[in-house]
Amino acid sequence: MYAVIETGGKQYRVEEGMLLKHERLNGVKPGEDIVFDKVLLVVKDEEVRVGTPYLDGVKVKGEIRTEGRDDKILVYKYKSKKGYRRSKGHRQPFMTTEIKAIEG
Repeated sequence: MYAVIETGGKQYRVEEGMLLKHERLNGVKPGEDIVFDKVLLVVKDEEVRVGTPYLDGVKVKGEIRTEGRDDKILVYKYKSKKGYRRSKGHRQPFMTTEIKAIEG
């Protein structure tokens, strides 16, 4: 059994027991439970249910394990022969969630 959920503007395929790395969500801390209610698709025993756009009454429950920041990426701007160079770094925040159950 698996489901496709939407969180942080992205879609993820999740199964029970897996660890999901996603965008950081406001208002939740590590150790707390979370419910994803934007479920797009559920597959159970070859039965496929597709939402338009979301399925009613289907929820994916999980527990927040960790939060942190990814590795730094460098953004470098450059214009030849003009002496223009700019460098900037970015570290994207993320959370890791363990999927406990797919209900519905």
